[in-house]
Amino acid sequence: MKTSTLIILAIICAIIFIAPLAMYNGHGEDDGYFGGSDDAAGEAVESSGFKPWFSSIWEPPSGEIESLLFALQAAIGAIIIGYFFGYWRGQGKEE
Repeated sequence: MKTSTLIILAIICAIIFIAPLAMYNGHGEDDGYFGGSDDAAGEAVESSGFKPWFSSIWEPPSGEIESLLFALQAAIGAIIIGYFFGYWRGQGKEE
């Protein structure tokens, strides 16, 4: 590939990377940007007047612990799936 083509591609990549950072500089969730679907769903349920019929047995004391437990759950699931895919692949190569 020519160096001029590489330079043009690098400039395009830089523009694609920098443009959103410049456009949304200083904006955050308080302005309505980057809000997740969980927040929107929670607000919709609260505005409907829904009363929960079940409460959780235990709530984590902080958001950090909740994130840790979620990441731990994802890691355990990935290990299990990876083990079974590896086992399946190993069985295929053995035959």
